[in-house]
Amino acid sequence: MIKKAVFPVAGWGTRFLPATKASPKEMLPLVDKPLIQYTVEEAVASGIEMAVFVTGRGKRAIEDHFDRSWELEYVLEKQGKTEQLEEIRAISNLIEVAYIRQKMPLGLGHAVLRAKSIVGKEPFAVILGDDIIDAPTPCIKQLIDVFERFNSPVIALKRVPEEEVSKYGIIKGQEIEEGLFLIEDMVEKPSPEEAPSNFAIIGRYILTPDVFDKLEKTPPGKGGEIQLTDALRAMAKEKSFYGVVFEGEHFDCGNKLGYLMATVHFALKREDLKLDFIQYLRRVVL
Repeated sequence: MIKKAVFPVAGWGTRFLPATKASPKEMLPLVDKPLIQYTVEEAVASGIEMAVFVTGRGKRAIEDHFDRSWELEYVLEKQGKTEQLEEIRAISNLIEVAYIRQKMPLGLGHAVLRAKSIVGKEPFAVILGDDIIDAPTPCIKQLIDVFERFNSPVIALKRVPEEEVSKYGIIKGQEIEEGLFLIEDMVEKPSPEEAPSNFAIIGRYILTPDVFDKLEKTPPGKGGEIQLTDALRAMAKEKSFYGVVFEGEHFDCGNKLGYLMATVHFALKREDLKLDFIQYLRRVVL
């Protein structure tokens, strides 16, 4: 059973400057919840019991968000705002949390490696906060189900247009069932001509603890960063490694357009906003 999820949240968020100069990108709101809360709620809905945040400088707001705010709770209680009070208290009770620092942003692989002492010798999830996925069955739960079948690493996949393969890590593999691939190799951001497929790796992983050994042996690449993909490629050469084309709506909130699309998507799911928002969109678009 997967009980721990690693959330790498130490990045600079440069694509959202100046908004992220003094505030973590992970705390940008989709309607009225920060990005990081959506991903933590996905983990909780998938049966995960501990969130391991790999943080860096300027990320204290994430810790505060999942902690209790006695002053705010007092004010809400005094004002009789019971519903908001319960919502705020529920956030601090969502999940057990642990924090560890990544003192320098040296790549996703390095961030995952920093969690080794907390994860220990058990399989675990990795969830990237840039990728928001709205699905009837949580995306990470879809991966956990496959892991429990094969007891092997699993990553989330999405079919992307050929002209977009250069934005992603792309897999080479055999489709053994509909939407389920046995992965042979991975290529980081290939050109359309070099891409072995158009199935892209999206920010959800179920990994076994031997990934830490691979990461420790992975040499730094461009910019001195240790890439998770390099370690996963080495694992795929030695053991069965699976990819799942997940069911759900995916938004890349690491870029402004994806973030805006996600904002519209989640606003339209809100009964208290939907009708007025639709009227506004019709007025400005049509």
